[in-house]
Amino acid sequence: MTNIVPRDDFERGIIENVREHGCQVNAVFDPDGEQPNFAYSIGFKETVDQPEVITFGLPIEMMKFMVNQTLRECREGLVLTDGAVIEGLLEGHKCIARIVHPSQIAEEFVNSALWYHKVRTGQRLTDVVQIVWPGAVDGLFPWDDGCDAGVIALQPALYEERLS
Repeated sequence: MTNIVPRDDFERGIIENVREHGCQVNAVFDPDGEQPNFAYSIGFKETVDQPEVITFGLPIEMMKFMVNQTLRECREGLVLTDGAVIEGLLEGHKCIARIVHPSQIAEEFVNSALWYHKVRTGQRLTDVVQIVWPGAVDGLFPWDDGCDAGVIALQPALYEERLS
């Protein structure tokens, strides 16, 4: 690993968490409640040579668990490709990995992951996967016909709509 020089305690914490645990999970919330909460990883590229992950719209602790569990699954062989099924994140439901469109790999969503990857490799972060969850009642994903509008609203589609 390239020696990263942190600018502050927050960045030192990221470096330590990636080194000790394999990733850092940053949780972001809108105090006004206008935008959905989200959580994203920092360190997947380094630890498991997989895209960073992001998920939206659930309670913060649940999303942190989902990111950390996805890291464990990747360590056990999960490959994060578009449409990959991820089990064990939400009881009774499978989640789906969706490749984030390059235009959406932006500071507003994965700021610290962009910083970490750039200082570690000298390159821009180019691959992120969104972990998408289904509606609890109907099991439909945001791209499915008939999916509940609330499920769709809580998960901004950073990916291409349809699975091919």
